[in-house]
Amino acid sequence: MTTSAPVEKVSQEEMLKQFKEQYAGFIKENQELSAKIKQNEVQALKLQGAIETLEYYSEGGEPETASHPPDSETEE
Repeated sequence: MTTSAPVEKVSQEEMLKQFKEQYAGFIKENQELSAKIKQNEVQALKLQGAIETLEYYSEGGEPETASHPPDSETEE
């Protein structure tokens, strides 16, 4: 003889309410995670720029300034 698990009886109205609450919770969480991803992407781009700059200087590069225009403008 097998025993079955007790069946929880919930009205359709209560079930609908619970489903709507869960749905709203998932939508809110997705929006928060999406905002966090965008924030992380911005920070990653800033770090990438800083890394590239530091690598450039560590290789002996010189920064370009307005007082030193590119050679292509002065050569003719």
